[in-house]
Amino acid sequence: MPTLLWFRQDLRLHDQPALLAAVEAGEVVPVYVLDDEAPGEWRIGGAQRWWLHHSLKALDKALRDKGSRLILRRGASGDVLSALCDEVGAERIHALRHYEPWWRKIEDALGERLCLHDGNHLKPIEDVTTGSGKPFKIFSSFWKALSAMAPPDEPQDAPRSIKAPAKWPKSDELAEWKLLPTKPDWSAGFIEWSPGEDGARKALDAFVEAVDDYDTARNLPSVEGTSRLSPHLHHGEISVRAAWYALHGRSAGVQSFRRELAWRDFTSGVILAMPDYADANGRPKFDKLKWRRSKHDLTAWQKGQTGYPIVDAGMRQLWATGWMHNRVRMIAASFLIKHLLIDWREGERWYWDTLVDADYGNNAVNWQWVAGTGIDSNMFSRIMAPLSQSEKFDAGDYIRRWVPELKDVPDAGIHDPEEAGCRPDAYPAKIIGHREARERALAAARDAR
Repeated sequence: MPTLLWFRQDLRLHDQPALLAAVEAGEVVPVYVLDDEAPGEWRIGGAQRWWLHHSLKALDKALRDKGSRLILRRGASGDVLSALCDEVGAERIHALRHYEPWWRKIEDALGERLCLHDGNHLKPIEDVTTGSGKPFKIFSSFWKALSAMAPPDEPQDAPRSIKAPAKWPKSDELAEWKLLPTKPDWSAGFIEWSPGEDGARKALDAFVEAVDDYDTARNLPSVEGTSRLSPHLHHGEISVRAAWYALHGRSAGVQSFRRELAWRDFTSGVILAMPDYADANGRPKFDKLKWRRSKHDLTAWQKGQTGYPIVDAGMRQLWATGWMHNRVRMIAASFLIKHLLIDWREGERWYWDTLVDADYGNNAVNWQWVAGTGIDSNMFSRIMAPLSQSEKFDAGDYIRRWVPELKDVPDAGIHDPEEAGCRPDAYPAKIIGHREARERALAAARDAR
């Protein structure tokens, strides 16, 4: 009697507790369900769909190397899995636990037939709680508690082989799902990525060699100083435990990176406690803040046409590659919220559609942190100055790469060509002045209070 193995955001064979449990039980039918119904408006965006196509292709190859294969089905996950169980005669479904609200509803609906395993976090989220047994609302407290429980369990090897069922059920063809863009094909710049478990391992190996410079380099947009692991971690092509242990024997930069891994766990705890965190202010007092509605300004931000070079470079990098440097993500998010006074949820949804690493909890918590509306966040009055941030973190070469209109602007004017008197005609003037924007945002906050 076969067992179903349900893949979601855990598209790997290494350190996959659900896979190991299924293999131990006997015959295994691995399945991925493309469910656009349960998430509602949070169905995965265009950039994630591009990544998913290539990751599923890589996963199927890895499974075939082990004597198995991946079954693809489309529809409501609960219904599809129940029907597949009846079709193959399976009594059990093994899967890794997820915390997005739609997945939790489906997990509950599947009942005793579903066997859940922990494997997408450093420690089970339910185990890292306050003295009263509730999820932490402040990251520093969460990190302290998690550190006291460290290290995480060591990652587990992939099985040598996977026993196939006597007869395979029918599977959709991946191409039928049309996950890749057609016309226009906006994914040409995505070629720099290598989705799949092998690509994740190569990215991790490269990062381990560079981690000693991480503390400084991660803040410099013009330098390849970040891990570039976020999409691999989001899609579960490599486990956070594997990333944690890969850094053993290194000193500089390790603690900063491990804190960032822990932040991902923290955001899962937030959405466990507050499932609607992607839609509702963590601090209700901000419900009274009067956001501006400006299609013109929102579009200028989305297209990288604000007249602020660091912001425009980031937004163009995002569109071209499906990813944006983390420091620039914060600057661009702050600009939308504070300078343009546009609701943080507008930016959150744009990132959701355009980021290959868009994660429900991480995306929501990060946006609310920048907005000052979250349970653990920066103050609303803390308004990033994009021009000085650009200069502080030496973003000149980054700007020239992504804003070609400015490629010939000298160093003295690259961060603020308008103020320096060297703005090319092809590059837009500032959509709003920094001082004017700051005063408008602070006035809106006062009015809300």
